[in-house]
Amino acid sequence: MKTVMIACSLLLLGGCASNGQLPWAGFSAQGSCAKPNSNQELSLNLADDMANEGKLHASLANLQNLPDTLPQVRQRQAKVYRLLGRSEAEPLYRSLLGTCLAAEGEHGLGQLAAAKGENGQAMAHLQRAAKMSPTDEKIRNDLGVVYLNQRRLEDARFEFLTAIELKQSDQLAAVNLVTLMIYQDNWEQAAQVASRMGLSPEQVTQAQARAQELKAPVSTVTPLKDQVAAVNDVLPAPVK
Repeated sequence: MKTVMIACSLLLLGGCASNGQLPWAGFSAQGSCAKPNSNQELSLNLADDMANEGKLHASLANLQNLPDTLPQVRQRQAKVYRLLGRSEAEPLYRSLLGTCLAAEGEHGLGQLAAAKGENGQAMAHLQRAAKMSPTDEKIRNDLGVVYLNQRRLEDARFEFLTAIELKQSDQLAAVNLVTLMIYQDNWEQAAQVASRMGLSPEQVTQAQARAQELKAPVSTVTPLKDQVAAVNDVLPAPVK
């Protein structure tokens, strides 16, 4: 069986203002977020729709019409930049720390670290995110992926099961759980989960490929971007 390996490398360079401070520094008090007005909410929703349709550049262009003093704007900008592989994502995620969107900031920083194979750093960010937002299935799934990369199998299983129970319609965590079971040569249980969750043959093949890769020496394992929350479920629900 041919192992499918999808490398995901992201540049994480500067992006600060010329005086060394971020342009949005000081706008948000600890744990608070200003509420967008009705016109801004409409623009945010439009940007979400474009991103979920794969029109990332158009989404970003619409976001650039909004004030980046709003954490809700920076959150979406960060996620679009991350999907585009742009270095602007990291400082934008960091700017969310200390706001009401701190969990999303930690989550994004964890995703960036995981994509580079920095599992220790990714784990720290995602553990903090999970404490702040324990019912976010995307965070729990991504933490499980990092645990799986670290071969912390029981911890990974716990996170994947939590993500599945939180949102059974999202098959991403189910694919990752099947990967873990195949890695443990528990084919019967893997088949049961795949059947119960309605996974396609392509998804099972993906799980098999990843499990085979995980059995290789740790230093040769390549992070897979398809294991973590991305694309359609990367953007938040419309702002209320």
